[in-house]
Formats: sequence, structure tokens, C-alpha cells
Amino acid sequence: MKRPITGIFRKLTLNAGPRIAIGFLLASAGALSALAQDQIRGFSANNAQQEAASEKQARGIPDASRMRKYTDFIAGEPHQAGSPRSKAVAEYVLGMMKEWGLDAHLEQFDVLLPYPTVRTVDVLGPKPYQAKLKEPPVPQDPNSSDPGQLPTYNAYGATGDVTGDVVYANYGVPEDYAWLTRHGIDVKGKIIIARYGKSWRGIKAKVAAQHGAIACLIYSDPHEDGYFQGDIYPAGPMRPWQGVQRGSVMDMPLYPGDPLTPGWASVPGAKKLPRDEAKSLMKIPVLPLSYGDAAPILQQLTGPLAPESWRGSLPFTYHIGPGATKVHVKTDYDWTNKPIYDVIATLAGSEFPDQWVLAGNHHDAWVNGAADPTSGTVALMETARALGTMAKQGWHPKRSIKITVWDSEEFGLIGSTEWVEKHLDELKQKAVAYLNSDMNERGWLDVSGSHTLEEFAAEVGKSVEQPGTDDNLIRARLNHRPVQDDPGAAPEKKEKAFTIGALGAGSDYVAFLDYAGIASMNDGFSGMDKSGIYHSVYDSIYWYNHFSDGTHVYGRALSQYTLTALMRLADSDILPLEFGHFVTTVTGYVGEIEQEAAKSGRNLRFDNIRRQLQALEKSSGQYEAALNQALAKSTLDRGKIADLNRTLMQTERVLTRPDGLPNRSWYKHQIYAPGLYTGYGVKTLPGIREAVDAKDWGLAMEESLKISDCLGAMNEQVRQATADMQGL
Repeated sequence: MKRPITGIFRKLTLNAGPRIAIGFLLASAGALSALAQDQIRGFSANNAQQEAASEKQARGIPDASRMRKYTDFIAGEPHQAGSPRSKAVAEYVLGMMKEWGLDAHLEQFDVLLPYPTVRTVDVLGPKPYQAKLKEPPVPQDPNSSDPGQLPTYNAYGATGDVTGDVVYANYGVPEDYAWLTRHGIDVKGKIIIARYGKSWRGIKAKVAAQHGAIACLIYSDPHEDGYFQGDIYPAGPMRPWQGVQRGSVMDMPLYPGDPLTPGWASVPGAKKLPRDEAKSLMKIPVLPLSYGDAAPILQQLTGPLAPESWRGSLPFTYHIGPGATKVHVKTDYDWTNKPIYDVIATLAGSEFPDQWVLAGNHHDAWVNGAADPTSGTVALMETARALGTMAKQGWHPKRSIKITVWDSEEFGLIGSTEWVEKHLDELKQKAVAYLNSDMNERGWLDVSGSHTLEEFAAEVGKSVEQPGTDDNLIRARLNHRPVQDDPGAAPEKKEKAFTIGALGAGSDYVAFLDYAGIASMNDGFSGMDKSGIYHSVYDSIYWYNHFSDGTHVYGRALSQYTLTALMRLADSDILPLEFGHFVTTVTGYVGEIEQEAAKSGRNLRFDNIRRQLQALEKSSGQYEAALNQALAKSTLDRGKIADLNRTLMQTERVLTRPDGLPNRSWYKHQIYAPGLYTGYGVKTLPGIREAVDAKDWGLAMEESLKISDCLGAMNEQVRQATADMQGL
């Protein structure tokens, strides 16, 4: 699902807060190496040495050549969710998991997956044109002519048959409509054409509908991912003239998952909403266009000249419209439920089997999906094989490890959401953490997630080697040379410390973090590759082998990173959560919001939140002291450790509230959420921040009380954990 133009995981992090430099300051190579060898958070000195040896052994197992073999099967044919081929891929992954010694099964859900039956975009005059709405085969790329390709469309757009004038709305985000309003351009009753970029596609459709548009066309401008950025496919990696970005326009900021079962699993016998009551379905027709199909519409628009920042890279002058031409848009879908299949594989824990460490990716794709998601899926498969191999050689995790490979992520995080909703009560009791990956490419480690895992994420990265170097992942990330096509470009700003971003939306961590309150991370490599084939028929094995990580050396590094993280979470004496980074990061968020309010002339002060953060900072220091004392002991009471870790597992849960966020109760987490109008982009302290954005000062203060209560509950959990350690 999930790719902004400039990299896999650098999603639209609007208002995510500063990347605060705390801990992990650059040191000499020798000091970093010593830290990686001598200090493993959460392990006693006696156990750390054995853990390091086991991890080193495990990291030698992932094999890039095996990933190429898995890729050839999974991405060898189109396998969109709901298709027989998608089930075949799930069964293939299932068979591998069983072969490697994991206890694996499929879980089926029947969910609303509309396939298109009618797609028409006609320019009626003065220069008539019928949009092709099809991507032509490329002779060099055999996958580009595969049968069974899902047509170019936006899932969950409405059925409709409309004709109207056209208005160009730039990226189609709220500030673009504000510009149109200021300049007297009314979009009510008109068809909007907007370009991909800056925000998630579903936001573009939603905002168009809210302003009275009768349809929304979303096209890929060459400025974002076509010839402006580099050579087009097959000569280069960028989107060709008829390349199209498919994708869902489900209103996921309200809730992801099956639109007809919000908040409960779509299992046999479950209640399903009538389609007209499903709030996440779009109310107007929506279709994606190539820039080849968009050009005959855009070049016939008249009206005001588009502002310079609104102009793409097509070879004509951009106008806002409307013009003399009208456009006819017709769409329809089969609107049927279809089966999807999640793969769930378990390696049972030897001491604490009812504590679960989970990792996931997805297996469905819009077409062949060699990059999205297969590049990440095969890395996770090698992680699973390595775990199974280690178990056959005598190693067994103390906690249970679950490897999950989801279906129907592309339609709206459906497989993972339905599974979490089905197993919610059990997950709240048993889940330690969820690690997610998605598509992977060449570059440097990029991690976002719960900030209680920030120190853990960096420490794991120091134990894994950056491909092609003698550096570890963290030092390589901090010290790499910038990748610049333009020799006159400004040098890339260097990071002084490794930090993780906040999670918004865009992949399968959403239900775990935002709904269930499970500490989560999303990780992968990015930064070296350019790509213009996202969600197109050209996301193929040929493209990936020629323009990305075709040798899967970065896939192997991702497998090693995930493997190391899972082993540490599964085997640590005391779960490796840390709270000082969380305090510093959230304090930064509070300051940002206060400054934003001040721009509107409001002197908002969230002293109640600051007091809780100060108390949590003190508790965090006391916890660290007690942790160091406990881990210095030669033996630890196993029963009391189990109680302590159950307390630690609740530190993320208490950041949720049953009533959720204002006007979207599915989202329970009070610190992180995707924004209502940012899509993938995160809104931190979302209840307050979005109230301030709306200048609803009373609501902002009400939401601050909820966050203060959550932080107070987290403080109590940390204090309890500190007390639990006294008797270890």
C-alpha cells in the first residue's frame, strides 16, 4: 500500500514532531562495537552472552538466493486479494512455514472486495478523447502482459454515471480548496482532477466529495514519479506515459478493515452493515489516470493560470478550469464479498508461551507486486526459516513468536484488522509487541514506531551489518553520503542521532497499535532507489531486478534485523522497553501544539500534561536504576519476572481509551493516529492537535485531560514495574 514518492517509509509525517536527538550519540567505531557486544537491554549479564551467540548464529541463516526463489513464485503472477491466485500464494507461504517447523494455519475472512465492471472516462469536446485506462505491455517485461491483471481503478469509489465541467485542484488537499474558494472557483457539481502526491489518495476523494464535486479523477503527474524524475520504464525506473497507480480510497482515517464490519471481525455469522451505512465507502465515483490519459483533459482547461506551485511537468500551461470541454465518468463494481486468507505461524515459547511477540508483512498485491509487498514478504519468510532452523538446532524462544502474513492489505489493511478484531481480548492479554515490514528497497534502515521501543530499535540496528560495508546499520544510517542526482543540490542534512518516527497509517501495524494498544514498529530500507511503478502493472520481477534490490542483499539485512529483534523480545529477561525517550518525544509534541495555537493568537498551556510527563520522567529514572540492579543479579525469580513483564506489556495499552478519538471511535490510541486529512501522515497527540487545527479551543482542552489521564496511567504502570523488580 504505502509509498510516498520519495521513499518507502518516509510517509507524510505532517505534524509528527521533531526527530529529537536523545541517546545513541555518535561515538567511535570501537565504542559502538563494544556497545553492541557488551550491552543487550533486558538481559542479565549471564544471559546476554548466550543471546549474542545465538543471534550471531541466526543472522548467518537468511539467504538472498532463497528470497529470489520465493519472489519468482509469489510475484510470478497477479495475485490481488480475493482472487484464486491470492489463495494459492497464501497456501504456498503456509506450506513453507510448516516445512520449516512452525505450527501454521490459515484464517479466512469474507469481506467486501469490489472489482470493477464498468470504467469510462470520455472527454466530450471540443477535442474528444476516450481514456485508455490500460497499461500497455513492455516487451522486455513478461509480467506486463500477464493474464489476470486487475484493471486500473480505485477500490471503494462509488458506482456512478456523471457528466460535468472539470476543475484542476492541484493535490486535492484542504488547503488547495481554500485557494480555490479565495479565488471564487466553485467546485460544486463539477468533476475534480487532482494529482497524486502530498497526501493519500483517499483524502483527495473525500475532500472533493465534501466540497460538492460529483467525481474525482486522480492522475500521476510526471513531476512526481515520471520523466521529470528520471528515465521512464523500461529505460529507467520511473512511470511511463500510460502507467497508473491503483489503490484503495476507503476512508481509513475513520476505520480500516472490512467496511461492513467496523470494530468487529467479519467471521461467519457476523453482522454486516448495509452498504449505504458503511461510512468508510466513498460517496462519489473515483478513478486513477495515467498522465497520458490526464493530458487531454488538463490541456483543454481554461480559466485562471495555475499558481507556479500547482504546475506539474506536462508540456503545456496548467489552468484551473473549467473550460469548454466536459467529461463523462461512469463506474460500477461487482460489490461482492470475497474470501481472504491470513497465514499465522507460531513457534511456541518454552517458558512463557502465553506471551506473544509478533511480526508481519502482507502477501496480496494490486498486480504482481514484486516490490510491494513481495520484497518485504520474502525477507520475513527467511526470518521464519531462520527461526525454524534455530529451533531444529536446539534453540527455543522463551516467549512465543508469531509470524503473520496478511491478505488484503492493499484494499484497506483488511486481513490484519479483521484478525486483530477477532483476537482482541487475547492480544490485550498476551501481545508483547508487533513488528511490521512492507516493501523493501536499497538504502538505509528506517524505523517508525512506539517511542518506548526507540532505544531497542537502535540497539538492534547496531548488531546488524549494513550491506556492502563494515558499518552497522545505525552508523551507516547516520554517516552515509547523500544520494544526489543534481550535483548542485544542497547537501543532505546529517542526523546526529538515530531516532524513530511516529506511526500514522499505511500498513498492517495500524490495528495493533491504534486499536489494540500494542507497542509496534515498522521497519525497512529506503533512500537509494527511485521508483515510478508503485501499484502499477510494471511492479514486476523484471523492474525489481533491474532497478532495485534484485540481489536481495537489503532483503537479507531486513531479515537479519527482524530476526534479531524477535529473538531479543522473545528471550529477554525483562522486556526491553524504555520510557525516557517517550517522555522527551511527547514533550516535544506538546510544545509544537502550543506554538501552533499561538499562531492563531491563543495562549494554550497544557500544564496538566507537562506535570504528568515530569512525573513519568522521574519514574523512568527510578525504573532504569532498578532495572540495572536487577540485571546485575546472577539469578532472577522466574515467576516474578512474568508478573513484571505483564506490567510492562500494559504500558502501551493504557495510552488507549475505549471511546477513542473525537468522531472516530475506532482509533483508541491517544498519542499516535493518522490524521483525518493526512491519510498516511501521522498526527501526534491527535485529539488535541486536530482540535487546534480546527481552532476548537474548548475541545483541545478536553482532549488534553484525556491524554493527561493516559500518561498518569502509564506512570502508574512504570512505578509498578519498578516495585515489581524489588523482589526479583
